Amino acid sequence: MTGISFRKRNKKITSISPTRMIVLSFLTLILFSATLLNLPAASADGKSIGFIDALFTATSAVCVTGLVVVDTLTHWTLFGQLVILFAIQLGGLGIITFATFFSVMLGRKVSMKGRRLAQESLNDYTYDGVLTLIKNVVLITFYIEFIGSLFFMTRFVPEYGSKGVYMGIFHAVSSFCNAGFDLTGNFTSLTGYTDDPVVIYTTALLVIIGGLGFMVWRDIYEHPRLQGLYLHTKVVLIMTGSLITAGALYFMLSEYNNPLTLGGLDFIEKINAAVFQSVTCRTAGFNTISTGDMNEVSQIATVVLMFIGAAPGSTAGGIKVTTAGVILMAIISNIRGSEDTIILQRKVSHSVVNKALSIAGLSLALIFIITTIIIGIEKTDFVSVLFEVTSAFGTVGLSTGITAGLHPISKILLIFTMFLGRVGPVTFAIALAMKAQRENRRTVYPEGKIVVG
Repeated sequence: MTGISFRKRNKKITSISPTRMIVLSFLTLILFSATLLNLPAASADGKSIGFIDALFTATSAVCVTGLVVVDTLTHWTLFGQLVILFAIQLGGLGIITFATFFSVMLGRKVSMKGRRLAQESLNDYTYDGVLTLIKNVVLITFYIEFIGSLFFMTRFVPEYGSKGVYMGIFHAVSSFCNAGFDLTGNFTSLTGYTDDPVVIYTTALLVIIGGLGFMVWRDIYEHPRLQGLYLHTKVVLIMTGSLITAGALYFMLSEYNNPLTLGGLDFIEKINAAVFQSVTCRTAGFNTISTGDMNEVSQIATVVLMFIGAAPGSTAGGIKVTTAGVILMAIISNIRGSEDTIILQRKVSHSVVNKALSIAGLSLALIFIITTIIIGIEKTDFVSVLFEVTSAFGTVGLSTGITAGLHPISKILLIFTMFLGRVGPVTFAIALAMKAQRENRRTVYPEGKIVVG
């Protein structure tokens, strides 16, 4: 009986869909991290922070968001900071990715179901060669983070002594995983390093590399001359470059004379801060200028960039640059009178366009609903709440400064938003794809007429 019962339970576990397994892996890591952060040993004052705030911090770390209710440096002990650091690393690449990596390194056989799960966790095209991809992804991630930590150490060690080694490692992992957690203290992020190009551009470069996605890395590695790249890679690179450039120019113009942000900096520092803000607001959450003191038009522009996010299969959130690119080109193609969506002389299937529209529509609906509810609870201005909710959904972590003082219900809503922002868009896409594959028999309905526009 025991053997039969075990086989039944085992069958139920193995029959869980890859989509649900990915969601459950994130949820398990969040709850485990929250339990550790809730321990008195995790807080500098020796008292439990309370489960809601522990859950908020754990979700923010695992979902690589960076929104915080307490200062990371002053509130958490070394134990608490290490919990956050490991949550960022595991959450950034995914538990499934690490589990598969260690199975490969230990020489264990990975089943076809395991390969498919790994493929979908990375958003790869196929599970052929996915084990090699995962091994390379983890090893290259550690290598890039190591190089980044060395650059940070050149600045942090002279300033903080031996502690600068630990700070360099923490900031390298946080930057590459697009998490936005920092150890500079007092919620200052990188505002004290506006005049330090090493810190600013090391952070920005790590953020960009982490936000490009693993498929793009492999495609560029296989095509070093950038010839024969997948359409996906071309769209990611073009959209990323365009958004960084447009964002930097916009922030430079809108904040140039604002005494609370760029106004007090010299011209070179203004360029550095504007470029950094454009990079970080799409996914990372670090800041070199006060986000809460930006002009409202700059905050709205930041909301748009946070909503778009970075690339699929990366450590970043948002609806993804490819989703935005497909929707943009679908609109342009429609204006030109074409029934097909054309990108770089390639036709994009209607199913991909429909998925992109579904992801964007569901994401907008989520942000609107959560924003409306929190405004009703907090009685604060619309832009600040919209900024906070979009930051949570895009797993960005920038804040206008209202996070710590939010009502527990509002924090729970942001926890939910961060979680859906990390797994939601990917889950929506996978679910839609699986449904399309399962429906071998389609019901044919008569065509109806409807007027739009």
